[in-house]
Amino acid sequence: MDTMTLWHLTGWEFAALAFAALLVGFSKTAVSGANTVSLAIFAAVLPARASTGILLPVLIAGDVLAVLTYRRHAHWPTLWRLFPAVGVGVAVGTLFLVWADDAIVRTSIGVILLLMAGVTVWRRRQADVSDPSEGDGTASRAGRVKARSYGVLGGFTTMVANAGGPVMSMYLLSAGFRKLGFLGTSAFFFLIVNVSKVPFSAGLGLIDGRSLLLDAALVVFVVPGAFLGKWAVTRINQRLFERLVIAATIVGGLQLLLA
Repeated sequence: MDTMTLWHLTGWEFAALAFAALLVGFSKTAVSGANTVSLAIFAAVLPARASTGILLPVLIAGDVLAVLTYRRHAHWPTLWRLFPAVGVGVAVGTLFLVWADDAIVRTSIGVILLLMAGVTVWRRRQADVSDPSEGDGTASRAGRVKARSYGVLGGFTTMVANAGGPVMSMYLLSAGFRKLGFLGTSAFFFLIVNVSKVPFSAGLGLIDGRSLLLDAALVVFVVPGAFLGKWAVTRINQRLFERLVIAATIVGGLQLLLA
């Protein structure tokens, strides 16, 4: 695998990765989608393709902490409707990684993220936020089509670049989820999806013993980030929360396009 071991990193490179790991913990318990910044840092310090495999166990550690924090707030009907489409997206993403180079991957994901942010902003200006007790409103045919579309995009983007967070953030915001329901639902979603990606990533050579050694050193930084996020989320009102999620999505998309 074209990667770097823990011992080949300079002090500044390890510090950058440690900050990115801390940001993963923060994003999982506060502002979902902000970990696109972590994705960009990992891709800048490490070989771009290999960075996705190294980042995956760090994300799973953040997912576990998020589930422990918000497990009571997950909306399972929404999750069950999304998973089949996500599975299709992960399969397509795996095939895409077999032939796509780093430039194609970055450009494709960046365009998708910016389109999702634009669509969500437009939709929220056209209609009031739905009742969160009704979940994602996928009972209608249009709602089911939306869930499947976002599910495939989420599975695809999370497989090829660990960038599914912004796509699913846009879906949950457009469905009218409030903060805790948003965080609880996304926590379980990404824990299940990210764990299911491990065999695919290992099969592609993106995860091996060297990458796991580096992960072991980085995971410890996820914990303080998660506690910082848990402290911050109670101090962020709903409107600011939504703006931060959308802003993080736009920044992540631009980073991927301009990198």
